[in-house]
Amino acid sequence: MDIDKKIEIVKRNTAEIVKEEELRKILSEKEKPIVYCGYEPSGAMHLGHFVTVLKLKDFAKAGFHVKFLIADMHALLNRKGEEEKIKKDVEAWKKTIKSIGLDAEVVIGSDFQFDKKYVSDVMSVAQEVTINRGLRSMQQVARDIENATISQLWYPLMQVLDIKYLKCDVAYGGLEQRKIHMVGRDLKDKTGHNFIAVHTPLITSLKGPGQKMSKSIEGSGISVTDSDEVIKKTVKDAYCPEKTAEDNPILQISKLIIFPVVEKLRIKRPEKFGGDLEFENYSKLEEAYVNGDLHPLDLKNAVTDELIKIISPIRENFNK
Repeated sequence: MDIDKKIEIVKRNTAEIVKEEELRKILSEKEKPIVYCGYEPSGAMHLGHFVTVLKLKDFAKAGFHVKFLIADMHALLNRKGEEEKIKKDVEAWKKTIKSIGLDAEVVIGSDFQFDKKYVSDVMSVAQEVTINRGLRSMQQVARDIENATISQLWYPLMQVLDIKYLKCDVAYGGLEQRKIHMVGRDLKDKTGHNFIAVHTPLITSLKGPGQKMSKSIEGSGISVTDSDEVIKKTVKDAYCPEKTAEDNPILQISKLIIFPVVEKLRIKRPEKFGGDLEFENYSKLEEAYVNGDLHPLDLKNAVTDELIKIISPIRENFNK
């Protein structure tokens, strides 16, 4: 596969690459560059996570070695639960990753983050980052940012060092990770490690604009452990304004989760409403929706069917 094709695959559904010329350089110099994405094991994996997981599959297709960090210590620092709960979540996430079939090296944060040199490096980096910048970097990541604790300021410093210690050429995540990644790039001379940052959009809460998708809020998201009935009800009740693409989570799911998996999306409709529709790509789907040729309920029904197809085998393997 040539470099242009690899870049095309990596760029699909991304919000930005910092910087694309650096990505091209890495791909020209390394046969198998390293990309990582980190996840706090807090409850079951949900659709918001699926965006990044599917993108990691793109990276693997483009020839990257994928490292999947289960960031147990980050979850603890970010007040996502006590140690015993987080340990159980780590095991659940391992099963989920296996069920998804992602070709990745799974790394547990606590396996390397207590190393004396790592801790020393975190302390060294801490001297270079102001409290204000640390807080800004955690605005979309921290739990209860208005009452942020010192542990949550330790979090971004560790993330910067994770990228170095995992020897990553690319740090990947949703846009909520951007400010942390920029701290890491700005500190490249201090850490002795530079990297490319790749970000994908965030899915709006199924309850509507103003927050990202989260399973901690009822009706906001869908997890891999949800039953078919729960998926149907959650999508049926989801925010999906007619003829509007902006902040529309059902269209976002179609673009970022459904179309990376299916070649075509079939919309089943009775003949009296025009009969079935079929879309080969997201742009045609969005055009039809915005023009009023596709009703929200018909879109929701199709998305529900596809989500059940994606989630059911994962749920089945997860429960074994």
